[in-house]
Amino acid sequence: MRIALYVAALFLLILIALFVYNYNSIRGQLDIGTGYGARVACSCHFVGGRDIEDCGKDFEPGMEVISLTLDEERKRVTASALLMETATAEFREGWGCVMLTDEQIQAE
Repeated sequence: MRIALYVAALFLLILIALFVYNYNSIRGQLDIGTGYGARVACSCHFVGGRDIEDCGKDFEPGMEVISLTLDEERKRVTASALLMETATAEFREGWGCVMLTDEQIQAE
């Protein structure tokens, strides 16, 4: 029993070390994925007129960790991933869906 506990602890430490080592890469991929997800879902819903749940079908394989939040009043879609990254796209008449910066979101 004790050996199994040591093996499990070692395995957990290896996983944590791999996560820490690849943190910047993971964060960058999540940043790109959330931006892509917000923009695609915003266009799908506000331009294409599809339901937001249906818009998730347009995501690429591997984007299952990205969740979408719809703000119908402000015409925005926010994509978030693993409590690490978020991105927001807003529909603007004549422009389509545009990505918002953190400063634009906080200014409201």
